[in-house]
Amino acid sequence: MNVYSFDGLLVFALLVICTCAYMKRVPKLKQWFLSEKKGALGVFYKAAVIGTRLHVPVAATCIIMAFYVMFLK
Repeated sequence: MNVYSFDGLLVFALLVICTCAYMKRVPKLKQWFLSEKKGALGVFYKAAVIGTRLHVPVAATCIIMAFYVMFLK
C-alpha cells in the first residue's frame, strides 16, 4: 500500500491522528511535541485534538480500515 492512493492516504491520516492523540496523553511528549498550535507543527496538535474529541468515530474508522486492508485488498 502506498501513500499516493486514496486508501493509503486515509490509513496514513488515521495513523497520524491516533499517534498524536496518544502523544497528547503523555506529559513529556505533549510538552515537547504538541506545544506549538500554529504553523507546520500545529498540524500535529490539531490531529491530537481531532483524535481526542472524535475518539469513537476515529476508532470505528480504524477498525473498518483494518478490515479493508486485511481482507478486501
